Amino acid sequence: MSTQATITISTDDRAEVDRNVYGHFLESAFFGNIEGGVFDEGSPLAITGQGALDGCRADVLEACRELGLPVVRWPGGNFTSAYWWRDGTGPRDQRPRRLELAWGSEESNRFGTPEFLAWIEAVRTDSSPTAAYLHHSARSVEDAVRWVEYTNYAGDTEMTGLRASDGHPEPYDVRWWGIGNEVYGPWQMGHRSVERYVEDAREHARFMRQVDPQLRFIACGWEKEQYTQTLIAGLGDQVEAVSLHLYGLDHHLTDPSTAEFEDVVAQPVYFEQTIAEYADEILFAAERAHLESVPSIAMDEWNNRHMQSVELGEPVPASDGGFTPSGTGAVEDRKEVNRHSTRTLADALMYSGVFHAIHRAAGHDVPVSMASAVNLINANGILQVRPDGVLRTPVFHIWHLYQNLFQPLAVRAEVTAPAAWRQVRWGSAHQDPRGYPRATRPAAVSLLDVSASLSHDGRTLTIATINRSATDALTARLDRAGGTLPGTATCHDLGADAEDLFQTNTLSEPESCALRDRGTVTLDEGAYTFPAHSVTLLTFAL
Repeated sequence: MSTQATITISTDDRAEVDRNVYGHFLESAFFGNIEGGVFDEGSPLAITGQGALDGCRADVLEACRELGLPVVRWPGGNFTSAYWWRDGTGPRDQRPRRLELAWGSEESNRFGTPEFLAWIEAVRTDSSPTAAYLHHSARSVEDAVRWVEYTNYAGDTEMTGLRASDGHPEPYDVRWWGIGNEVYGPWQMGHRSVERYVEDAREHARFMRQVDPQLRFIACGWEKEQYTQTLIAGLGDQVEAVSLHLYGLDHHLTDPSTAEFEDVVAQPVYFEQTIAEYADEILFAAERAHLESVPSIAMDEWNNRHMQSVELGEPVPASDGGFTPSGTGAVEDRKEVNRHSTRTLADALMYSGVFHAIHRAAGHDVPVSMASAVNLINANGILQVRPDGVLRTPVFHIWHLYQNLFQPLAVRAEVTAPAAWRQVRWGSAHQDPRGYPRATRPAAVSLLDVSASLSHDGRTLTIATINRSATDALTARLDRAGGTLPGTATCHDLGADAEDLFQTNTLSEPESCALRDRGTVTLDEGAYTFPAHSVTLLTFAL
């Protein structure tokens, strides 16, 4: 068979991929994440008679159990900066309704700490444990300490009594805590200099750990050199990880072209370069500070933002999935984020590329130890919730592929393949006032992106391959350094049969873009042809 590429796998170099990189994010008051998503009181699909779970959607819960959620971050995000956790405790009907300052809405507080942690316990399965990741604003040590006391302390105090009255006498043992969200930004209540933040965060960590010494902290990171140097020198010995927030940019709502598809699926190159640069900077700063251990990276916000013309108006969630524009007008004027645009095939390939970047970083002294996509539910989420049911977007199936079918040990994959010279978009933070990309960087983007993994017993090898070409299948020879690969493998793929580069799913057509089980496939003289615009997972028994 004539081949256009080679993929050589070396199983000697192995690095554990932390399961928490397949994590998730829920933000209160954010476009149907909680109310109208996880929590929907009055819906015929909502749970009743189960205490703190009352009002939670049973079908959403089941979809999350089906997928398995390793870690979920809550309550935000921007929402965190002005949030007082006590508002979300006690009898629901007595909780205050507040004007919240992150998104300009009114927060009912009917879904608070007891509801979130009850939901986390309900999502857990024996085969897929779920961890809660609570995020505090770092604006009040007293407030943070009492929140930890409420969730984790086993004694007899006012806070443990409140927890018991909320239906949970035993401690929740929440291990992961965030200290401050994007404090470098003036959009945050509690915006401050990095020097002031380091002082505040050290005090928070010290006294929160007096309540529970087993807490694991994530500090507010920022991929700016001077900020990182000061952060690591002053706080690196107190935290397990520092955060990184990355977003891509997508214009397919106004330009559903092949060129736009190619730009979207190339953006993981930006993610990978940023992760690598940030990891190096953290390591250098830790070495200069003579730290005994180095914090890892928690990419606890990331996604691909779909931009639309402002003339289309605030989108309205459509009953079958996706959205309905509320306005009309020119489509090439100023742009804004569409919070209800569903995930597409292009997103699925883009997300796959980000996972590959995370896998390749696993062997670094500063790996990515956690990642939480924005969002799990609605608001450009993995699942879209509507009154009649739950829609599993194409990205839901990508999570299933890597979280449940991929193996835990990343191994080296060397690829020789056709490439395209592209101007890679450098994140959604770099856009002009009209919403167009302001910054790009030239890069050679391989049309085949490969990540390989091995089981702990060494008997199962998985090779995930993204074909970024919009139009052409690519045939690659697969080899194993120092050995041979079996001539057959089981195969799963997504996108190979898609009729649209931005294919989506709907409630009426839920499997339009989903993972296909192709059964056992045979390699032709050691080669396999990867379909255009697809992700393929080959699983070999060694």
